[in-house]
Amino acid sequence: MAGAFEIKKSKDGQFYFHLKAANGEIILRSESYTEKASAKNGIESVKKNAADDTRYERKEEKNGKAMFNLKAANHEVIGTSQGYASTSGREEGIASVKTNAPNAAVHDETV
Repeated sequence: MAGAFEIKKSKDGQFYFHLKAANGEIILRSESYTEKASAKNGIESVKKNAADDTRYERKEEKNGKAMFNLKAANHEVIGTSQGYASTSGREEGIASVKTNAPNAAVHDETV
């Protein structure tokens, strides 16, 4: 199974997406969008920016876990990772986004 994006709808009617790796693990989450078209645009932005290492903002959460944000050219966050126990885990997460995002299928789970 290859990596894939999933478009979902929250209980409050907002749209968001996940990028899942081939093993089914969520490696990137989006913000919430009021329109499904905006979520689709976010996916296209992830695909476009995923290969560029300069688009990754490597950070540490307050609890000490390593995480990252993927940013567009305008510096807006387009996706956020989970927290990782180590910086090497974070780097593996970034590598997974780089590998999976550019050609990932999009599954719309809102229909």
